[in-house]
Amino acid sequence: MTRIAQIAGDGIGPEVMAVARRVLDAAGVTDLQWTELDWSCERYAREGSMMPADGMDLLAEHEAVLLGAVGWPGVPDHISLWGLLIPIRRAFDQYVNLRPMRTFDGVPTPVRADLAEGVDIVVVRENTEGEYSTLGGRHGSGAAETALQTAIFTRAGIERIAHVAARHAAERGGTLTVATKSNGIIHSMPFWDEVVREVAQEYPIEVHFELIDALAAHLVMRPADYDVVLGSNLFGDILSDLVGGVCGSIGIAPSANIDPTRTHPSMFEPVHGSAPDIAGQGLANPVGMVWSAAMMLKHLGKEKETNRIMAAITTTLADPATRTPDVGGLADTETVADALVDHLRSTAPHVESAVA
Repeated sequence: MTRIAQIAGDGIGPEVMAVARRVLDAAGVTDLQWTELDWSCERYAREGSMMPADGMDLLAEHEAVLLGAVGWPGVPDHISLWGLLIPIRRAFDQYVNLRPMRTFDGVPTPVRADLAEGVDIVVVRENTEGEYSTLGGRHGSGAAETALQTAIFTRAGIERIAHVAARHAAERGGTLTVATKSNGIIHSMPFWDEVVREVAQEYPIEVHFELIDALAAHLVMRPADYDVVLGSNLFGDILSDLVGGVCGSIGIAPSANIDPTRTHPSMFEPVHGSAPDIAGQGLANPVGMVWSAAMMLKHLGKEKETNRIMAAITTTLADPATRTPDVGGLADTETVADALVDHLRSTAPHVESAVA
């Protein structure tokens, strides 16, 4: 049995997690052993921490972590983020954050249909260093009060994420676009560009460096021109949400936090947040969660089940009767779940009975 730690989290997290579990069952995935953990903002309010002191030791006993969403009004976002997600990513060296996104038939997009057609982008985000750092602080008071935040970029950290992005570009037969801001950030970004350029030369790919502000505009104006996009921790975080919006909704966007060495568990979660404004109303789009679960299966070597779930997602999104309102549909969460499950059951491989 493959051990999976489940963290449903806050808001719509438990709702979409329940759908993902139903879909995995319908896909015939029967060899997963689940540990359900109540780590959340609710736990923080009750006990003063997002997870117990031995939380990392507990997670380390699993092959993967499947997470719904964290965050709730009354608990500052930096507490929910630094109290759970970032410690997991860093303790388990999940330095690769993969965020694939594409357009789906039937799903309306905020850009013209001809611009959105055929969009299929993978954002590769460096996940453990860069701008998300604890170095810095606040100093002084009054008009002289100052806040300092120090980004950390290491050659080793840049090299390893650049190799991942370049391999993806080579495997997809496409191009690698690198987000930078080396014209304004004069130390870390030129270093980032230099190291990525050195690594990319080892691969048979085209590489383009684009300033982050121009790249954000171009991803809206001509998204189909892009294939694999590499970004630092901050830039990758922002661009992946932007791509999700261009493709229709971040509600359908998945992500994977991966330790490629498989020394530690990897974590899979939808890009969307806990959405407290719609929690408990049956309006949550479960596709991002289900797609994240499919990415987990692929990581575990279950290609057939992954492909079947992706086919179910494509079919379900094509019909407005089985799409949630955020993607131009009429369905509630349960209706989408039923459609995904029905598709998987109706397309289940037929196994002939053995005849003696």
